[in-house]
Amino acid sequence: MSVMKFFIGKLSKNMIIDNYLRNELKRAGYAGVEFQKTPLGNRVVIYAERPGMVIGRQGATIRELAQVIESKYQLESPQIAVIPVQNPELNARIMAGRVASALERGIHFRRAAFIALRQIMEAGARGAEIVIRGKLSTERARYEKFKSGAVLKAGEPRKYAVDRAVTHVQLKPGMFGIQVSIYLPINTIDDIHVTEPKQVAAE
Repeated sequence: MSVMKFFIGKLSKNMIIDNYLRNELKRAGYAGVEFQKTPLGNRVVIYAERPGMVIGRQGATIRELAQVIESKYQLESPQIAVIPVQNPELNARIMAGRVASALERGIHFRRAAFIALRQIMEAGARGAEIVIRGKLSTERARYEKFKSGAVLKAGEPRKYAVDRAVTHVQLKPGMFGIQVSIYLPINTIDDIHVTEPKQVAAE
C-alpha cells in the first residue's frame, strides 16, 4: 500500500467515525472529534456541549461508543476522552445542530435562524451568517441567508478567524441544509495598524 493510499484510507475512516458520532451525540451538542495515536492504542477526544450525555450513567454510553468504534470501524483499542466546549455559542457545529434541532421541533426556519444569530452575537462574535437551504415555503428548493455583523469571505484571516460548519436535517418537505459561519472574537492581521514614528526635533 502506498503512503498516499494509507493516509487517504485513514482520513476516510476518521470522517466516517466523525459522522457516526455526530448522529449518535447530536443531543449532547457534539462539536467534533480528534484522533491521537498512542502506545496503548488510539485516543479519541470528543468535544461536546454536554459531556455528561456522552459519558452516560456510570460510563455506559462511552463504553458502548468505544465498542462500536472498535468492532464496526476497526479502530484498535480506542480510549475515549470527553472535553466540554467552553463557549458553545461560538462553535459553528453546535449552532448548526441547534438550528437543525429547532427545525425538527417544528420551529419556523426564520425564527430558528434569528434565535441562533442572537445567541452567537451575545457570546461576543464579531459577526455571523446562517444559510438555510431546502423547500422553505414552496415546492421548489431555495435558500435564505441571515446575517449579523461582519463575516470574512476571503483572505488568510478567514482560515483561522471564521468557524464554519454544515449540517443536514430530514424534514417532511425534504432534506434541509444549514450552514453556519462565525467570525470569532479574535484579532487578525487586519486589526494591526502601524503608526509612523513621531519626528523628534533636533536640539
